[in-house]
Amino acid sequence: MTNRRALVLTDESRRHPFRASLPPHVCRMPSPTHLTATRPWLTREDARTFVHFYAAFFVATLLYIY
Repeated sequence: MTNRRALVLTDESRRHPFRASLPPHVCRMPSPTHLTATRPWLTREDARTFVHFYAAFFVATLLYIY
């Protein structure tokens, strides 16, 4: 009978033969010691800058057309 692979792998990151040969402590990711405050994706300043650039481009386009 042939060797059959397990349907469910216990560790997806260790599928490569080289990584599977490494000891577990080498592939282990360090746990975060502290959580840092993240900046919001879109701030009021970002929206304001976008509106300024949009208005400037709109005015420049209208001046070019007329």
